Amino acid sequence: METSLGSLLKILPPVDFCCVYGSSLHPNNNDKSSMEDYILGVSNPQQWHSENLQMNRDHYASWMVSLGGAKLITNVADHIGVGVHFNPFVSWNDKMYKYGVVQTDDLVQDMLNWERFYLSGRLQKPVRVVVDNKEIENVNLVNLRAASSAALLLLPSKFTERELYAKICSLSYMGDLRMLFAEDKNKVKKIVEGQFDLFRNMYNPLVEEYATKQLLRLSSCGDHQMTISQDCSLSATSSVVSSLPESVRIQMGMGLAERNTDQNSNKITIRSREEAASRMQKVLRRKVMISSARQAVAGFITVGAVHGIKYLGKKMQKAWKSSS
Repeated sequence: METSLGSLLKILPPVDFCCVYGSSLHPNNNDKSSMEDYILGVSNPQQWHSENLQMNRDHYASWMVSLGGAKLITNVADHIGVGVHFNPFVSWNDKMYKYGVVQTDDLVQDMLNWERFYLSGRLQKPVRVVVDNKEIENVNLVNLRAASSAALLLLPSKFTERELYAKICSLSYMGDLRMLFAEDKNKVKKIVEGQFDLFRNMYNPLVEEYATKQLLRLSSCGDHQMTISQDCSLSATSSVVSSLPESVRIQMGMGLAERNTDQNSNKITIRSREEAASRMQKVLRRKVMISSARQAVAGFITVGAVHGIKYLGKKMQKAWKSSS
């Protein structure tokens, strides 16, 4: 299975970055009907789409190609969506694919700042990097550290390794409108259970780092995973909050506490862990809600009514199965 990951790149223009995500990475995934999902980072999306239209015109909604081509595609992605254009239901080599195209710089900024908290949330979960010409995998460590910190802020003083990964995984679904009616209610649990070892490979170095700083205490339990205890003091909470992106900390700080009088400092004084967690949750929920709504609208516009209804139908079928 692994050797075929990334094979779609053979028929696409060159990219700066490519990762495969989703059910394709599940070791026990035997669903041949599921799409293989890609994120592609390119330096100039309009130019890339222009080249791709010459090579793969049928990947795009025909009305977009006729009315505005590459310029319209990128304008809808940037001004209606959150900077990424998805082509789903691409059939090639007896397999279905979905790929999202984003400007590489926008991808990096979202990982560092969580301004849109869309693709950054996707990259907090296991992915298989196939192409990386811009060291994005290294940049993503900042994103993973911030996700770990956000999860710790929302977890109790004692929790399991599995609960940590589930909390990290759930961050990018808080406020996602699709979770209300068009997603599997057990999605987070299934992702963590299906990719547990991949989560461990991603986050274990950061868990060890926090343990070295004495913010976490680790002990093993019977089922080959760790039990984790965390320091919930105000000083430890301040240390955890300091790893969150600056934009999140600024929005948390509005009304949370007095800003530090030192003008060169972006620190906020934490009054209570509960209040810090609550405010962070509100900030992330709002970001996810706005981004998921914008991307849903852009998705229906770009893929057309037939594909849009087909895609939503598959999602809703999963949601109904999980709630019954």
